[in-house]
This record gives sequence, C-alpha cells and structure tokens, in this order.
Amino acid sequence: MKARLLAVGRMRPGAEAALFEQHNARLRPRLEVTEIPEARGSPAEIRRREGEALLAALPAAAWLVAMDLGGEAPTSERLAALTARWAEAARPVCFAIGGAEGLDEAVLARADLRLSLGPMTWPHMLVRGLLAEQLFRAQCIRTGHPYHRGWRP
Repeated sequence: MKARLLAVGRMRPGAEAALFEQHNARLRPRLEVTEIPEARGSPAEIRRREGEALLAALPAAAWLVAMDLGGEAPTSERLAALTARWAEAARPVCFAIGGAEGLDEAVLARADLRLSLGPMTWPHMLVRGLLAEQLFRAQCIRTGHPYHRGWRP
C-alpha cells in the first residue's frame, strides 16, 4: 500500500522523530511525508488555514484518513484488514494529522475515514510515530510476520 502522511508542523530531531523514522523505515513502501506549516491566529483561524493547506496537498483521487480523537479506534487486526482493502483499491491513501488545534471540519468532512489511536489525546508529533508503528504492525499481520504477537490480550 502506497501511502502519504500529510502532517501539520515540522518534525525536529528528537525522540518523536526517531520513533517515526524507526517504524517508517520498516514499512514497504515507506510513508511519504508532506509537512504543512503551522498557521497563526485564533484556534478557529489556525484550523481553517491548516485545513485548507492539508486539502490542497491531497491528491484528487486519494483515500483520506483523518487522524481524529473522535474517530474509529480499530483493533490492530481490523486496521490490517482496512489497509489490505486500501491496497486492493489501488487509490493513493493519505493520512492527515492536524496541528495543536486539531483538524478543521472541512478536512473531517472530506475524510473517507476518521481514525483514532484511542480515547487519550496524543501530541501531534507523537502521532506520526504511533501511526507508523501501527501501519507496520498491520503490514506484519497481513504477511504473517510474528511481530504482532496476536495471542496477547
């Protein structure tokens, strides 16, 4: 599955960047990353501006997965099934990660799926690494690699 990560903010060297790179390097193919500059203004204005930039970076025929706290929180096995379906569809898949103010309603409305990493709030830079790890785990599940350890609760 070829996928792109559309993310607000510039990743700086550090633990979050290392976590993302560790798991992105294992993905086949790797996530392509498009960074969107952080906007300024009121929270609503920031979301609007960042949302416009995210949507402008989205290929027209792409499947958009919005990383959103209120989205579906699938099991790793369910995510593996979703990624298999996306790969079969032969459409580009883009994951959108908002900035500190979250995603604009226009991005959420355009999204084909809202995906959550659980009910807790995660820093948006950390979400990159967590998403890459979960995509790698999904890839392992689909290929029968023992990384996932599905026997564990």
